[in-house]
Amino acid sequence: MELLSPAGNVEKLKYAYMYGADAAYIGLKKFSLRVKADNFYEDEYNKVIELKKRYPGKKLHCALNIAFHNREIDAFMQNIDYFKQYPIDAFIVQDLGMVPILQKHFPDVHLHVSTQASCMNREAVKMYQKLGFDRVVLGREVSLNEVREIKDAVPEMEIECFAHGAMCIAYSGRCLMSAYLTGRSAQSGFCSHTCRWEYDVGLTEKIDADTAKKIAQSGKLVLQERKRPGEFFPIYEGDDFTALLSSKDLRMIEHLDDMKKAGVDSLKIEGRMKSIYYVALVTRAYRKALDALDGKLSQEEAAPFIASLDEVAHRESTTGFFYSRTEADKTTVGASDSPYELAGQVGEKITGAEEEKVFKTGEEMAASRQAELAAMHPAARAAAEKDCQEHPEKCPQALERRPGWKLYHYNSLNKTDSGTEMEIITPDVLKTVLSGQDYVFANPKNGTVIPFVNPDHDCAIYTAAEIPQDALVRTKDPGFVPGKVRSGGR
Repeated sequence: MELLSPAGNVEKLKYAYMYGADAAYIGLKKFSLRVKADNFYEDEYNKVIELKKRYPGKKLHCALNIAFHNREIDAFMQNIDYFKQYPIDAFIVQDLGMVPILQKHFPDVHLHVSTQASCMNREAVKMYQKLGFDRVVLGREVSLNEVREIKDAVPEMEIECFAHGAMCIAYSGRCLMSAYLTGRSAQSGFCSHTCRWEYDVGLTEKIDADTAKKIAQSGKLVLQERKRPGEFFPIYEGDDFTALLSSKDLRMIEHLDDMKKAGVDSLKIEGRMKSIYYVALVTRAYRKALDALDGKLSQEEAAPFIASLDEVAHRESTTGFFYSRTEADKTTVGASDSPYELAGQVGEKITGAEEEKVFKTGEEMAASRQAELAAMHPAARAAAEKDCQEHPEKCPQALERRPGWKLYHYNSLNKTDSGTEMEIITPDVLKTVLSGQDYVFANPKNGTVIPFVNPDHDCAIYTAAEIPQDALVRTKDPGFVPGKVRSGGR
């Protein structure tokens, strides 16, 4: 089975490929259901082309899955020459009006039916096949038994199913709640995730006990979002119960063999708006699980990587509709949460003349400082030295050479104090722990030791550890409490 991972920007695309995805799906600005993801624009096609050269054989799918208005069709046509510069292997489409346009201007690019089309039966799949589609991303409401029936009926059509990530409480994600509450339409890519907000259930008027028995079908039951007092949403419950409002996260990593037997050709991970850390670790876990399923490594070897899914922001998990509708109807509360924070990325190793320059600059700075102190009156020198002892940040020290240690460029993504325990994450190593004594932060511009790093700092990391380029660095989140999910805001 193909492993298909999300990529909201070029960096995420790189990590999707690096951590084991066979293919990744992106969005183009204004034409994707995740417009709040960074998406792709300007000259980024050059970076994408280079990534595909760096990772030969990897595929690139492009989501054009909004419901198009006339103005959006016009805008797409105006930008069509720009889109042709991307090395796209497949378009993911829900709007049938786009089919002849894509077939005319992109004759060599495959067409995939978006899950937004709610394709859930063999006759619909046959119809899409006649229209020229090569793959269907089945609606999330299908069971594995139905997947098998569809694959048996149309064996030449590729079947793609979501296997992991956030689920939408609406029918295949076709939700009007965001538009109703915020004016931001989910069908145009502006979903505000209103189903994840916190609501109070109440009544528009007081009722007696007898009336209370009929609440579920009275139309008097309402929702009130906590930050919008006085703004009510009517609830009407019929005989067929519908869960409200926030669904659990889908997790099928323990059931990949069942998906394979059902005829699934591609496993899809949700999350183009998720972090690099999420993309990397979830992709890595499913890569290892698939490799174990194919006999490329043992189940024991894959197990720690599968367990690491709990170290990524997530809600309670479910198998969705694959086995039981009852399971899909179960809801949860709170935002997704993780015990870790992404601290940074390790860059290229600093070697040769560049490394020598870092140390030489630091040594020259230290020598200059010592010369200044030596030229001072003894009382002034003593005061200056005392000030340095009490406020070491005012008197940076030169980075000292250590046998066997190596210097790497470091891209800080979160403020991290020197001495904080850090963990190095790579595609094939679960984690490498660096204690506070195992590394030093340095400024590569002036060769000095620095007490902490921020995203806007020039930074390098000096350590004895051998770290591959683009490895991720994480730290434990001090605010995380096991078993307690923080709200995380909106």
